[in-house]
Amino acid sequence: MNAAFLAEVSPCKVSGGIIIDNCRLAFGAYGTKHAIRARKVEEFLAGKMLSISILYEAVTQLRATVVPEDGTLSSAYRSSLASGFLFEFFRPLTDSSAENLKGHFDGYTSSLFSKSSEMKGKHEQFRYGNYPSLLSSGKQVIQSSTEYFPVGEPISKSGAAIQASGEAVYVDDIPSPTNCLHGTFIYSTKPLARVKKISFKQKSQAYEVTAVLSSKDIPKGGENIGSKTIFGTEPLFADGITRCAGERLAFVIADTQKHADMAANSAVIDYDMENLESPILSVEEAVKRASLFEVPPILYPKHVGDIEKGLAEANHKILSAEIKLGSQYYFYMETQSALAMPDEDNCMVVYLSSQCPEYAHSTVAACLGIPERNVRIITRRVGGGFGGKYIISNAVAAACTLAAQKLRCPVRIYLNRKTDMIMAGGRHPMKITYSVGFKSNGKITALQLEILINAGIYEDISGIMPHTIVSTLKKYDWGVLSFDIKVCKTNHSSKSAMRAPGKAQGSFIAEAVMEHVASILSMEVDSVRNINLHTYESLSLFYEGSEGELLEYTLPSIWNKLAISASFTHRTEMVKAFNRINIWKKRGISRVPIVYEVFLRPTSGKVSILRDGSVVVEVGGIELGQGIWTKVKQMAAYALSAIQCDDIGDLLDKVRVIQCDTLSLVQGGETSGSTTSESSCEAVRLCCNILVERLTPLKKNLEGQLGSVKWETLIFQAYSQAVHLSAGSLFVPDSTGTHYLNYGTAVSEVEVNLLTGETTILQVDIIYDCGQSLNPAVDLGQIEGAFVQGIGFFMLEEYPTNSDGLVVAEGTWTYKIPSIDTIPKQFNVEILNSGHHQKHVLSSKASGEPPLLLAVSVHCAAREAIREARKQLLSWSALDGPDSTFQLEVPAIMPVVKELCGLDIVERYLEWKMGKKQASVV
Repeated sequence: MNAAFLAEVSPCKVSGGIIIDNCRLAFGAYGTKHAIRARKVEEFLAGKMLSISILYEAVTQLRATVVPEDGTLSSAYRSSLASGFLFEFFRPLTDSSAENLKGHFDGYTSSLFSKSSEMKGKHEQFRYGNYPSLLSSGKQVIQSSTEYFPVGEPISKSGAAIQASGEAVYVDDIPSPTNCLHGTFIYSTKPLARVKKISFKQKSQAYEVTAVLSSKDIPKGGENIGSKTIFGTEPLFADGITRCAGERLAFVIADTQKHADMAANSAVIDYDMENLESPILSVEEAVKRASLFEVPPILYPKHVGDIEKGLAEANHKILSAEIKLGSQYYFYMETQSALAMPDEDNCMVVYLSSQCPEYAHSTVAACLGIPERNVRIITRRVGGGFGGKYIISNAVAAACTLAAQKLRCPVRIYLNRKTDMIMAGGRHPMKITYSVGFKSNGKITALQLEILINAGIYEDISGIMPHTIVSTLKKYDWGVLSFDIKVCKTNHSSKSAMRAPGKAQGSFIAEAVMEHVASILSMEVDSVRNINLHTYESLSLFYEGSEGELLEYTLPSIWNKLAISASFTHRTEMVKAFNRINIWKKRGISRVPIVYEVFLRPTSGKVSILRDGSVVVEVGGIELGQGIWTKVKQMAAYALSAIQCDDIGDLLDKVRVIQCDTLSLVQGGETSGSTTSESSCEAVRLCCNILVERLTPLKKNLEGQLGSVKWETLIFQAYSQAVHLSAGSLFVPDSTGTHYLNYGTAVSEVEVNLLTGETTILQVDIIYDCGQSLNPAVDLGQIEGAFVQGIGFFMLEEYPTNSDGLVVAEGTWTYKIPSIDTIPKQFNVEILNSGHHQKHVLSSKASGEPPLLLAVSVHCAAREAIREARKQLLSWSALDGPDSTFQLEVPAIMPVVKELCGLDIVERYLEWKMGKKQASVV
């Protein structure tokens, strides 16, 4: 939304005020069909001497002029924003004198807004740091290690140059084979209905539609299966009845992707809802109708302590407080894509953008009714996944191969962004009700939760959600922790894994409780957090089996170290001082810890040494942009260097990691959960150890003959003497080292514009424990990237649906992801290189998902700024006003922030000013 103003003013010689000779006030489409001129307001202001009362009347008239049409989203916010723009334009003139104005006209350097400039000067003494207006700056502190050289070196990410130049090949970059067709999905727009018929508008005949496939086209012996997890299956196509908006109904194939998309858009679906139950579109309705997924007992988390006893120990209680959390879309750069090609002997080759080619492999075979030996899935790299290409990509592969098998020609798909957003599912929304008991000093004695998770229509991976939510909730010592978590089956699209699934929500819940307790006690929330941090003893109680040794619990030292390096105490005082003298901008600062539990899974690897001494590596982990290939290359070079040839130093340049091929490397597993890089590295190390063991006897013989042996000489002789130079392995974590805890802390400082609701992130400081980092440069990128994606979840990304549960967001026009102006103006990250983790892969720790949770500090800081705004608003009125206890939604988008700061803040300020003026006259 925007506005453009022009005013001609002149000094009043009698009163010394400023007269508005004429003005032009234009506003963009604030929920109206087109831009408008506020002509009545222009006429009202023309010829008047500007004053607080005149400005108040102008704002009041503007409210009646800029009226969004019925059904406009955030209509009250739009009207408030228009008033804010007008007020911001004229406000400096209300305090300016004719003398100042004359000086401006005469060309003197003194500004019309001398008073504003003077105030700005006062503000500068309370600024901490110099925050640039747009570009971000920062400090990055890393510690490299030479113990396992070249592992631990901050080398550049493998493939970064060809990615930046556009030379990196993704699925859609593969040239189309001869006679290749293109497909896309026709999806349901109803949450529960019979599908009687799918037809096309007449003009669709021009789209060269070749075929339309549905569940009826599944071959004999095949299954209507789109994905399969340990919790159950999801059909490829709705079979007669669609059970959610966005469900796949059919696959339309045409000569080009554009024509396939146009044909899908022209599809006419005949629905019948007679004699069907009403759909379940809320978690409350799901509970009422007992529509729940069963969580296996082994995955349901354990309670800690006796809730009745814990609540009885409390001096204060908060009962049945509610929080609601929304969803989030993956917004990967590369949407779902696949290319399926029939091969000889009833085989299929599929190029797929997937985080789990192994699962896609079995899904395709089951769908077509062919042995898995006849399916080959190839994934070179993926243009972003975040969990969105874990399950859903299986259905994309199955649809493409089904079409390729039936039509006996190659078929490919590259989903357009709108369809991808509608079908994706995204992060799990949920409703949380909590009761908490605490003492007067802020120490919490008990937390009781009821959590209702919206899983959508099929279970997908939702069975893990209770465990993951509670896992990060336990980052504080609650004394006692009790919960009742229900996974609700609704007629929404199936929700799936999204970076830090459940853990992002759990971390937010913990912080919301902390802030609620602090507000009740009128304490600084940082003090409440501090007193509830775990001791090693309480950590062992809440994270039994994952806590590690005492030296591994680095959170307390990180917490204290960041307070010093980020000047937290000093900046907190500066923020308070800033807020005391600034009316229209308020700042907040917050320090937040994380405790993040991760699990290692079995991962396969294969290393082959070629005749010229170069090395080819295959791993089950997929390169998603997280730098797994880089770490794997470093590990291969390190492990092979144990042979100690004379010129082994340049071995890193000899290593190449190649694409994942499900027939070349089986048991590839999944790329998720932040630990695939280290697991893949360990699988490669095992392979290299086998090769070193095979080469060692030969090397000793050659040393006896030649004295010294070069790498190329050794490998040439190994080929000559038939030494097997290819080795595969499956890394299976030891039962005592399958899971461990990650720690980090962030301090975020934000500034909220009370007239617009805009939140600007001024500075972020992070310390994150990476163990002994396998590659500090890669981990640094993961930390910063995860944090910014977390900003999207907590502050920006609204993923709305209509009344039928159909996603209505369309690309970046309506779905706002972090951009250049979202990145913190000052972004400081330090990687703590702790080496106390002997059970880990070379003492390393994960970095992919945990830092996302630190972004809740931005939300908490915004909440602090809003609290100051509400206190100020209350001070302007003698009437009852907002108190310090309020819920800030997720995401905290501008309309939400503005509403909490006061949609009528301009009017209330002007009323306060007029009241003060009248009182001074009396």
